[in-house]
Amino acid sequence: MTGSKSGSDVDPASLRRVRIAGAAAALAIAILLALVGGDTPGERLFDRFQKLHPRAIGSDRVAVVLIDAESLRAVGPWPWPRYTIARLVERIAAEGAVAIGLDMVFPETDWSSPARFVGQYPELDLAAAAAIAALPSGDVALARVIGTKPVVLARAGVAAGSVDAGGVAAGDAAQLPIEASITPAPPPGVLAFPQALASIPDFEEVARGQGLVNGAPDADGIVRRVPLVASVAGRATPGFALDLARVALGVDAIGARPGASGLAAVSLGDRLLPVDRDGRMRLHFGRIPPATVISAVDVLRRPTRADRFRGKVAIIGLASAGTVDIVATPLQPEAYGMLVQAQAVDAILGGGALRRPGWAVPAEWALGVVLALLAIALVPRAHRRWWPLPVLAALLWVGGSFALFAGAGLLIDPIRPLAIGGAAFAAAAAAAGLEGARAQARLRAVLEQERLSAARTAGELEAARDIQRGMLPGRASLAALDPALSVDALLEAAQSVGGDFYDALRLPDGRIALLVGDVTGKGVPAALFMALGKALTAGALLRGRGLEAATGDLARDLSRDNSEAMFVTLLLVLVDPLTGRAELMNAGHENPLLLRAGAVAALALEGGPPLCAVDDFPYVAEPLALQPGDGLLLVSDGVTEAQSPDGDFFGHRRLAAVLEALGADWTPAIACSALANAVRDFEAGGEPSDDLTILAMRWRGPA
Repeated sequence: MTGSKSGSDVDPASLRRVRIAGAAAALAIAILLALVGGDTPGERLFDRFQKLHPRAIGSDRVAVVLIDAESLRAVGPWPWPRYTIARLVERIAAEGAVAIGLDMVFPETDWSSPARFVGQYPELDLAAAAAIAALPSGDVALARVIGTKPVVLARAGVAAGSVDAGGVAAGDAAQLPIEASITPAPPPGVLAFPQALASIPDFEEVARGQGLVNGAPDADGIVRRVPLVASVAGRATPGFALDLARVALGVDAIGARPGASGLAAVSLGDRLLPVDRDGRMRLHFGRIPPATVISAVDVLRRPTRADRFRGKVAIIGLASAGTVDIVATPLQPEAYGMLVQAQAVDAILGGGALRRPGWAVPAEWALGVVLALLAIALVPRAHRRWWPLPVLAALLWVGGSFALFAGAGLLIDPIRPLAIGGAAFAAAAAAAGLEGARAQARLRAVLEQERLSAARTAGELEAARDIQRGMLPGRASLAALDPALSVDALLEAAQSVGGDFYDALRLPDGRIALLVGDVTGKGVPAALFMALGKALTAGALLRGRGLEAATGDLARDLSRDNSEAMFVTLLLVLVDPLTGRAELMNAGHENPLLLRAGAVAALALEGGPPLCAVDDFPYVAEPLALQPGDGLLLVSDGVTEAQSPDGDFFGHRRLAAVLEALGADWTPAIACSALANAVRDFEAGGEPSDDLTILAMRWRGPA
């Protein structure tokens, strides 16, 4: 069965089975996605989008101050004295920072306070101890700085059952003051913690803001979102990045915008920030410019620079070996948490949040259903050359999703609809293939009966063809005739069997006999007479009575019992391989061609009529002296009388041109192949008009 059926030709039962297979596969994938896929099975694809198109982050909004290994070597191990932290904050504020975030928690008093120092050295005399204890505490110094500078403190939510629960963590809203007001109260569904790890009250009560820094990563351990709004001890609390942006903008209130299924957005001044229902904002990550990442020791030990923090939000965080605040992001397998907060602040101030609109999930499911229905409806009727179109459509859909990501910050998952539609397409295509195979099997069974009848005739003809070919000498036997001769030949019958033949044999006197014959007609009658002619020719030559006598004997043997009045054209060549002397006899056949020194010449033999055409005709042998390197080409009229689609004949001129183009290094095998190819190219795929036979010989010279 070839080609494809139209819709009206499709077996209804087969069509029904194909559609059931497609629908079942689509339903199975949909159930699997609903069970384990969540809302966004394309998160990994979105990560790839982030890598292909990271957000451009400037150096004019955020700076990060790292307490890195170099800072620890220069100042001392962590935790630093509160006095040192106060100096660091003062320097950053002096250089123009509009908000300073301490991405660390101070839940206990300063370990290096004068009172603790005195307690560690009981051998001090009373006067010295009293003098030291009277010195101001580092907590007082840091509290003074926090109270006079735009500082936002970090706060870590503590989940129930955590190792931090019940210790220094606070669960009373009175112990967790919030400077920002969030109205209205966020709807249920936002991140909620019963307790929080906060700094000491001296710091919390004077800070310009307090923000939550923690939120669990996604199920695969990658941080893609940061909390903007959460609930701590039953009280609405801003995220660390959001409160830093609030302080930088000089805004007091934060707005919570509920949606159909929970929190939808957070407003800050004139900015509307999209969030998921749990209050977290999806980040379009980028690369923070290296110039905005500054070592703390550079701030403490080097001269003040007016342009380093002017108008920026500065975030101070710990970044050294052993730091636990390391997370994985779509762009980096390991990144410091304060760098993620910095990206969040930049996204809030400059616009870099990603949004997964509420209509995305229903639209993806709906598109998946549409694609599945299209596959179920079209696959059984589609021509196979149309089947690359779904692949192209899938690529376009993924490309469109990327365009929405890069251009509008929208996360539209292409995986869900493609998985559903692709499953339906694959299952329907496989079922259609099976149904097609069944239909082909049925058709083969019908055709097999017809072939059986035709095979009998074809088998008989093929057997006759094999027998006929087996009567001709093969290339190996031609090559082994004599070291002084190179001989090759080919025969292509116009039908299964034909009337052309050739032969090459060594005679009792040492000469080599080469011959090409052509029986009148085609098909089985010509093949039978060809077999008789070849056998009689070999017998007449092997008697050793000479070329002229052998030709006479052959003519008489063929004429005997020739009731169908068939005749044979024959070209005979006897070559002495020692001397190159040859005898030629032509009985109504194409004259041979002599190839000598790159030139081609037809030998105009006197010859005679075809055998059996005239009784007792006196055929005469004609001599030829070959020179070393000379060659002879014997062909049947299937070469010269081959026709093009326009009706032109191949002719002797084209024959000579093919041979002349061979050059001086020609071989009989090359000559036979080149001439046969030229004839078939000339026929241009048309049916051959006659059998084609070529025999080529080249005399190398005395062995």
